[in-house]
Amino acid sequence: MNCRHIDKMLAEGSLASPFSTEVEDHMRGCARCRALVTALATSALADQPSPAMLRHIESRIVADYHPVRPIGPRLHFFSVLIAIFVCLAGFGVYLRGAFAIRVMSPLQAAVILGALAVCTGLLASSLTQQMVPGRRHWIPPRLLPLGIMFALAVVIAALFDFRQEQHFLERDWACLRNGIPLGAIAAVLFWLVLRRGAILSPAMTGAATGLLAGLVGTSALEIHCPNLHAGHILVSHLGVAVLGTTVGFFIGMAAACEINPPCP
Repeated sequence: MNCRHIDKMLAEGSLASPFSTEVEDHMRGCARCRALVTALATSALADQPSPAMLRHIESRIVADYHPVRPIGPRLHFFSVLIAIFVCLAGFGVYLRGAFAIRVMSPLQAAVILGALAVCTGLLASSLTQQMVPGRRHWIPPRLLPLGIMFALAVVIAALFDFRQEQHFLERDWACLRNGIPLGAIAAVLFWLVLRRGAILSPAMTGAATGLLAGLVGTSALEIHCPNLHAGHILVSHLGVAVLGTTVGFFIGMAAACEINPPCP
């Protein structure tokens, strides 16, 4: 037993009274270790709060406690989010018609709808994870919305052709006007589900929720709109999702500032 062993035991917290024979023998002959152990023991005793102080701290902590309802199974909330998404997107297609499916090739239809389905599943899974603090994430929630928007933009640019078209703004506004209300309704319904969880990062969750809501409008437009120009799809179809992400992020920021003022 030497000073290095004593230091290691102190760092690991394994040196406690009563000491072993080896420790006692070393400290009897080592004034440095004896003084160090005595000083640490005295400091630990001096830092102990009194029973009255402990009772006061406990009363202050439990003063704001209130009963909460346990969060249900994650699969339940995931299924609810997916059901809302499918129902609203289907309702939008029912109102406007599925004209895009008739003009897209089987490859285009399979890839774009498959990409939208995968992105929807990833977002719904991430949001259900964010409802419970401490959950682990396959993909960091801060990166997921940006990654999804970038991936969808690449898929659209690869599948469809860029062409010049007349009345570009009028066509884009027509699709945006159809997609935005679907996204707004979806955002409200998604929030009614997510508010039952414990959201620790409102801005991050708001951006993901806005993107998921925007993808409702994007999906409905992809099935409805027969305009297969890549520029039109990027601006007016994917634009609904981008707009939803932006609005959701700023609403989340505002909520975070209200909960924890002042906002940095």
